Amino acid sequence: MQDANAAATPDAATRPVRVLHFVTGGFSGGATQVAIALTQAGVESAEIEPLLVLRRKRRTPAGRIEELERSGVPVRVVPGWSHPATIWALVKICREFRPDILVAHGFSEHLWGRYAGLLARVPHLVHVEHNTRERYTRWRLKQARWLATRTARIVGCSEGVRLRLLEMGMPEDRTIAIPNGIRLAPFEAAESHPVPARIPGIVMVARFSKQKDHATLLRAVAHLRDRGLQVPVLFAGGGKSMHRTPLEKLAALLGIEKQVQFLGVVRNVPDLLMTHRIAALVTHYEGMPLALLEGMAAGCAVVGSAVPGVREVIEDGVDGRLVPEHDDAALADVLEELLRDDDEATGLATAARAAAIERHDRALMHRRYEELFLSLARGA
Repeated sequence: MQDANAAATPDAATRPVRVLHFVTGGFSGGATQVAIALTQAGVESAEIEPLLVLRRKRRTPAGRIEELERSGVPVRVVPGWSHPATIWALVKICREFRPDILVAHGFSEHLWGRYAGLLARVPHLVHVEHNTRERYTRWRLKQARWLATRTARIVGCSEGVRLRLLEMGMPEDRTIAIPNGIRLAPFEAAESHPVPARIPGIVMVARFSKQKDHATLLRAVAHLRDRGLQVPVLFAGGGKSMHRTPLEKLAALLGIEKQVQFLGVVRNVPDLLMTHRIAALVTHYEGMPLALLEGMAAGCAVVGSAVPGVREVIEDGVDGRLVPEHDDAALADVLEELLRDDDEATGLATAARAAAIERHDRALMHRRYEELFLSLARGA
């Protein structure tokens, strides 16, 4: 049985520690991006031998998997059409790879991943929770609590997520926080784009889903139009058409469709952010949003909903602005201030970039996870 006091893997002290990361293959959420980043860091580390395993989704793009393989990321894909098929395929991979640690990222993959780890007798299980609100039924919460007693560490991607995990009944002595991090290199040119010289527009990087609140931003932009501000808005992100189509209709109904671009998934997010004045994340809940961290690193004036996961990132009035959830009028007021007041926008943007560099460098996240993996596998 796996637990926090499990003995060190016998030969882990004389070879790299094998770490298997299991996550959804949807590619649109932060959990997958963090798992990929940690696998890439493992490839570059002399102490870690990583493997990324993706649970196939209907929209898992073959091109993205090939791109990972070309970049040197060791990756496997297991079926996602049924939970037993997922578990048994992952068990087979575990028996081949023989990981010292299985890291199960996100909901509901953390359930199926840990079941596979138990069946394959992986010495140490780690569960990483990436959101403050997930679709836990009573039965799935009961499973999560049972699995927690057999899990070496439960990691929240922010302090807010850790506290939520404790509220759900996860063991306090095994539940920790390791904040998300981002690559800072793509944003090195941010300071060569002064805020007053940028396009006076808004970029929101977020997939189209129930979790995100694009509609409130559209209504706020309509308020700004009524105040004489024709603000361009860029929505960058994938997601299902069932969530995107109503937003396109809402933009037309509000008469702002010519101001709004639905870009879909884009690969030049750093360039978009560094050339625009405001990065917004209007949402209902988060874990620790990578998109918001990137907006900060890009030197944007950042605006976020005052909800769990965002409140841990932004200090209102210091390095960004927080706006009450669902409040399009209050959001319009904040956006107008940042669009009209160069000094205010510049001050917040400068502080946001400094905070991103100090607290959210991906190298810091990598180091914290590697220290965790080494301490578990080598019994420190």
